[in-house]
Amino acid sequence: MKKIFSIALMAVAALSANAQNIQLHYDFGRNIYSNEEADRQKVTATLEQFKADDWGSWYYFFDVDLTSKTTRSIYTEISREINLSKNLPLAAHVEYDGGLWHAPAIGNGSYQQAGLAGIAYNGHNADFSKTWSVQALYKQFFKSYEGTHSYASFQLTGVWGLNFLDNKMTFSGFIDFWRGEKANNHGCLVILSEPQLWYNVNKHFSVGTEVEFSNNFIVNYYNDKTFFVNPTLGVKWNL
Repeated sequence: MKKIFSIALMAVAALSANAQNIQLHYDFGRNIYSNEEADRQKVTATLEQFKADDWGSWYYFFDVDLTSKTTRSIYTEISREINLSKNLPLAAHVEYDGGLWHAPAIGNGSYQQAGLAGIAYNGHNADFSKTWSVQALYKQFFKSYEGTHSYASFQLTGVWGLNFLDNKMTFSGFIDFWRGEKANNHGCLVILSEPQLWYNVNKHFSVGTEVEFSNNFIVNYYNDKTFFVNPTLGVKWNL
């Protein structure tokens, strides 16, 4: 879900300045890690939009995590890119990350907000069947709730999209590396990647899967495990 759409839809944006989709994923994480992720959401609904203009592009997504009883969280990333050159595929990138969550055992809260700024290098082949982006970003975390504090960080992001088999299949995804902080305020490298594989039934409807690979990303109070692999089954409707 997160960030996958932005560069993969450059192929669509080449023909249309606006593209949008809705995804629904059933998550198997709580079945695989019955102890560490016992309260993980069962379903995630995602709304994404990419909009190009004369200056660059806008991109946002909203992830809504659902269980059988409640909405667990709403998370968003909103970014703006401004093209820096007509001859080089460079863009200035600014971004906001944040959201809200609900945990039945402890109540309501928010994700720690962050602002990002940096440079993006975007590319594609002649027919836009292959697209990619590399982003080097300064990341500033803000004090968002009790127990958090503001601190400076960095983020390196790679995003890709590949259409093949006469556009019947799409392989897209992203990988993020950033400096996070543990509960003891010691720094750690956080890794998050979410590759997706879709079979495109037609130009609007797709079925497929997403696999979330992460290290130092999931909050785990059960043991010292930091690396998780969480697969999903999903459907996607391109608007």
